Amino acid sequence: MNDPALPTAETLRAALAGLLDGLPPKQAAGAVDRLIANYRGQTPTDAPILRDRADVAAYAAYRMPATFEAVRAALEAFAAAVPGWAPGSHVDVGGGTGAATWAVSATWDGERPVTVLDWAEPALALGREIAAANPALAGARWQRARIGAGLALGSADLVTVSYVLNELSEADRAALVDAAAAAAQAVVIVEAGTPAGYARVIEARQRLIDAGFHVAAPCPHSAPCPIVPGTDWCHFSARVSRSSLHRQVKGGSLAYEDEKFSYVAAARFPVDPAAARVIRRPQIRKGQVLLDLCEADDQLRRTTVTKRHGELYRAARDTQWGDAWPPPGTQEP
Repeated sequence: MNDPALPTAETLRAALAGLLDGLPPKQAAGAVDRLIANYRGQTPTDAPILRDRADVAAYAAYRMPATFEAVRAALEAFAAAVPGWAPGSHVDVGGGTGAATWAVSATWDGERPVTVLDWAEPALALGREIAAANPALAGARWQRARIGAGLALGSADLVTVSYVLNELSEADRAALVDAAAAAAQAVVIVEAGTPAGYARVIEARQRLIDAGFHVAAPCPHSAPCPIVPGTDWCHFSARVSRSSLHRQVKGGSLAYEDEKFSYVAAARFPVDPAAARVIRRPQIRKGQVLLDLCEADDQLRRTTVTKRHGELYRAARDTQWGDAWPPPGTQEP
């Protein structure tokens, strides 16, 4: 894991760079605006709105880096909870152009059988084209399939489902999660970091637990989420470099944006989850750091780390939203 030779966000951006050649900037921005407004959650799975290569190229250039970073963050938290394990095979459900497959190959080295399932043939075709830049995806299968009830997954060590559940009906969501649980040794589900996205993740999390899975991340336990429904939601943030297309569509001049996401990663085999997880951006004040934690006893607590804690205080100042706490090699007083 974290081998410098593994594909990175920069590798992906380089592979995406040529997609918009020949497509006028205004047309690309217009396609992205339309797709953002309509793609997620408003179109039946059997009527894809990624209609042609221009649509897919614009959407991939805009969304793949953010999806990659969110899924990679979830996978890295999962990998930390299952040291020594790596997937021998991977199925990406609703994977489109394959951002999650890039995230898997950036988390674990080596080649493995990879299958990407999606309804939109233009997305699969472009994903295959982009994958030429990633040796780990040389043998990947890009297969058209309706995502939902009746989906046959076969078996796989790892099934990923990223930014898909919100496109499905309640019945199809349940059927997909159950199919993933029946097929896989490990399942990682990522959704938008909104209250609705979190609700879908929590629903999926419970179905995985009911199927015999152990939650590895982000939760330090497999008990019910301690957040009172309607009062808050659990989500995290991944930093994404913004392309010129991002800046054109969204305006502003920042070189980055933060992708908010919710996720659950679970496995059929034993896991070693974090003792606690930082669930809000740490508050750094003079001589102290305030950390909001979800802890192994399924409670939410705020802990204050001060200078008198020495090494732990220095670690707290470097701790990020979403990190495990305490960091490896340190102990709480």
